[in-house]
Amino acid sequence: MQAIQLLDVGGPEVMTLREVPIPVPAAGQVLVNIAASGVNFIDLYVREGRYGNQPPFTPGQEAAGTVAAVGEGVTTVKTGDRVAWCSVLGTYAQFALAPANRVVPIPDGVSFEQAAAVMLQGMTAHYLAHSAYTIGRGDEILIHAGAGGVGLLLTQVAKSLGARVLVTVSSEEKGALCRDAGADEVILYTQVDFAAEVQRLTAGRGLAVVYDAVGKTTFDKSLLALKSRGTLVLYGSASGPVPPFDPERLAKKALYLTRPLLGAYTVTRSELLTRATDILNAVTKGSLRVRVARTYPLAEAAQAHRDLESRRTTGKLLLIP
Repeated sequence: MQAIQLLDVGGPEVMTLREVPIPVPAAGQVLVNIAASGVNFIDLYVREGRYGNQPPFTPGQEAAGTVAAVGEGVTTVKTGDRVAWCSVLGTYAQFALAPANRVVPIPDGVSFEQAAAVMLQGMTAHYLAHSAYTIGRGDEILIHAGAGGVGLLLTQVAKSLGARVLVTVSSEEKGALCRDAGADEVILYTQVDFAAEVQRLTAGRGLAVVYDAVGKTTFDKSLLALKSRGTLVLYGSASGPVPPFDPERLAKKALYLTRPLLGAYTVTRSELLTRATDILNAVTKGSLRVRVARTYPLAEAAQAHRDLESRRTTGKLLLIP
């Protein structure tokens, strides 16, 4: 089979398409014939070596496809089932292994592409809105990178919960996508100071929560945008990691800061199924719209990473083996 392999960590150029053996599922595993694989910011961090993965390895942590074989003891899925999963390394390939207890069924009416596009980012939006901070009706919130994959999904979820949603974007084109997703206010951070604009748009009230996947370049002003006892949910670092931080800075307004990861909010099989089912059912009903911005053949994985790194993309990028 064909798979992307990293023989070293670094820039996009370290990803190469290679012929490798089709893996054999061990006990408790399933082998899936991949129809589509999601491209996410965490893939960039893994490729750069931030998580300490030792080459050679196949990157990618999200996919959808058809079960091709099951290992010993697997009874929850069978050959031919349509499944999706995330947070398991090795999906930039034609076939991949996954623990049987981490794959979820794809409902009728949801395509492989939709499932691969929404598993990681959709469940991220779910835990951000329901658990990392519980959005309540009337909450005023800010979502950075509003036109990104998570941003567009989180906007829709937040609106369904009754929030007033502010977003930051770099261009009017991206702003139009956010408005289409339900955003109430669009802030062009390339033209105005977003923290000052938040104060203007909230008449000085500040925000209940800021969802920040950008990190280094937005962190300080995200804190300034919060109201007393507000929460900064720092769930990514697209601009780089936040420098060492003195928690005494939170004291003046008694702020909350959390740095969550999806894995901590899908620890059990039950929690995983609850979040995945909620999201996939919403896609089925049409109440959650998934924007697939572009698909790439597997051989163009490096270009997909370059495009995502440029922050000129909107919605979801997929690899098609």
